[in-house]
Amino acid sequence: MSIIQTIREKGARITVILIALALIGFILTDYFQSRNRNTGGGGSETVGRVNGKRISFTEFNSKVNQTEENLKQQGNPSSETTTQRAIDNTWEQEVTRILLEDEFDKLGIIVGKKELGDILYGPNAPADLKSQFTDPQTGQYDAVKAKQQIDQIMKRGAPEQKAAFNNYINQLIMQRQSEKFFSMLSNSTNVPRWYVEKQNADASLMAKVSLVKEVYASIPDSTVKITDKEIADYISRNKDQFKQTESRSISYVTFSAAPSANDSLAAKNKLLELKAEFDTTNRLEDFLLLQGVDPRNNYDGYRQGKNISSAYKDSIIKLPAGSVYGPYLEGSNYMLAKLQGVRQIPDTVNVRHILIATLQQDPQTGQQVQTRDTATAYKLTDSIRTAIARGSNFDTLCVKLSEDPGSKDKGGVYAGVYSGQMVGSFNDFCFLNPAGAKGIVKTEYGYHYVEVLSQKGSGTGYKITFLPKEIVVSSETDNNANNEATMFAADSRDIKSFDENFEKKLKPRGINKALATVGPRDAQIAIGYSRELVRNIYNAKTGQVLKPVKVGDSYVVAVVTEVLKEGTQPVEKARPAVESALRNKKKTEILKQKAGKITTLEAVAAAWGGKQIETLDSLRFSGSNATLGYEPRVTGAIFNPASKGKVMPEVLEGQSGAYVVRVDNVTSTPVTAGSVADQRKMMADQKKGMINPIAALKSAATIKDNRANIY
Repeated sequence: MSIIQTIREKGARITVILIALALIGFILTDYFQSRNRNTGGGGSETVGRVNGKRISFTEFNSKVNQTEENLKQQGNPSSETTTQRAIDNTWEQEVTRILLEDEFDKLGIIVGKKELGDILYGPNAPADLKSQFTDPQTGQYDAVKAKQQIDQIMKRGAPEQKAAFNNYINQLIMQRQSEKFFSMLSNSTNVPRWYVEKQNADASLMAKVSLVKEVYASIPDSTVKITDKEIADYISRNKDQFKQTESRSISYVTFSAAPSANDSLAAKNKLLELKAEFDTTNRLEDFLLLQGVDPRNNYDGYRQGKNISSAYKDSIIKLPAGSVYGPYLEGSNYMLAKLQGVRQIPDTVNVRHILIATLQQDPQTGQQVQTRDTATAYKLTDSIRTAIARGSNFDTLCVKLSEDPGSKDKGGVYAGVYSGQMVGSFNDFCFLNPAGAKGIVKTEYGYHYVEVLSQKGSGTGYKITFLPKEIVVSSETDNNANNEATMFAADSRDIKSFDENFEKKLKPRGINKALATVGPRDAQIAIGYSRELVRNIYNAKTGQVLKPVKVGDSYVVAVVTEVLKEGTQPVEKARPAVESALRNKKKTEILKQKAGKITTLEAVAAAWGGKQIETLDSLRFSGSNATLGYEPRVTGAIFNPASKGKVMPEVLEGQSGAYVVRVDNVTSTPVTAGSVADQRKMMADQKKGMINPIAALKSAATIKDNRANIY
């Protein structure tokens, strides 16, 4: 993402473009500037094994730390949720890496020295290398200089630099091997001609049948008993359908520790105390910093009213300039708003600029790294201003020197900019100066030589500064909720007393009881995020009531109601899914006995209590059969060539009832699905889009995941 795009979307976070299948990278700039890294925690524990290959804690945790930093740079807050997401992402990457490396070894997929040289120094070199070694005068990637610097690092660099760069090289190799692997799978996809022809032949079939149907509901369920042994036998024959992962089921109640009315009043009163100083201070930025307000979160430019998001803007903009409005409640904050100025500004502007950056985004981590000091950046920008004043071409200088990749190839132009899109200083230069104005503007990203090309429309612009005061939970409010939760947990020693106390003490107060199923590596339940609560659940036994744990703005008291181990579902767990299928099979046997030996449909209809004989015309082998419904066993039997012109001698078990069928006729109709060649190509393209070898490799692999015992 370009720097100016970041400026245009103030408040938005940087989106990091991750290379497909590449592992977590290191900031290449650091390699060349000899920066040290903090690789995070250590230890010798095994995080897991993939087909016997060990994932060590030390290496894994280092990658988790780097992934977490990446997530923060993308706008995720520093929190337990972000940490857990980093752990999960790193685990998936490590499992994928090991599985793919095994496949590369088996298939002989390698990257030789010559190919690696092409990756590093060829026309499609990595973006991070290009950013380091592109000549600012020509805009061309200097592969020779890049190779010289890399060779120098590998010969004389510090051990940390060598290790970091070797890791980076391994990532590039892994990426190229993955490209080859997926390309091989994609290009080997084939749909045989016979398969398409068979599908077309099946699709052309159309039958006319007569049948007698008896629904299973005609036999009361109470008359058909299913034993535990029958269910166990069914599970044994169909084990793949009844696999279960390890899990725990809980009941839980919550005690709110959200801010109280008194907490809200305290925030409001604090702003009332600050209002006079906020109104009169001549050092507003210092005042905001003293109150803990980050100036970057307070837009300092002029905006038209339609571009101000506050729900109270209509009241604020009616104030005389210099006045303060509030306190007022907005979201989770009480606010004061100071209208600093009112000006007539254009609706939109067209501008162009050349950026000399002091900060740039690392393409792998998304972090902002310093590229030059402010004095040097200003000097370069001033020389650009001088050169243009003497007749140099703006477009040429922009292509050669601008460090905004989003606009440099377009002459630095941004069109249709409305107020509030750019950071304040850039915004105000464009909107408070007339068309044709030129000058140097400093932003947090560096120095810009800016020219206002044109302006359109006119409206009133407002410069507003906000002073927020978050409504926070007082210790009194938090302690009250904690004490209530602790007393409830102390009085509830098992499932029975938990439920009784809930009905007696909490339900009348409008507190609800909820259910949840939790996996060993989960961190999220309906109420919010808490690895502590999940760990407590897995350290408990069935029926144990857990001590209160704070989750979000509530204290949670849970009781473990069920413990399931990984493996095959027990009879009591599988019964709801199995019982219906076994009962229908038994009901089919009952109906077979009633029908006796099948000779005619009329005889079966009479044996089943005078059922009607139905005639279904234009029944298709494939596609939707609205007249029959979803009955795959029955449809398959109808289009068996041996059934044509006959009454089938058996009662057919269906989804909703039993059937006896006579196939009166089977014909075929032309298929208009295009040529066989076109169909083969379409099916092959569809299959290519569905290729997911990683899922298949995981399914076939032996994976031991020990994260729940470490994190």
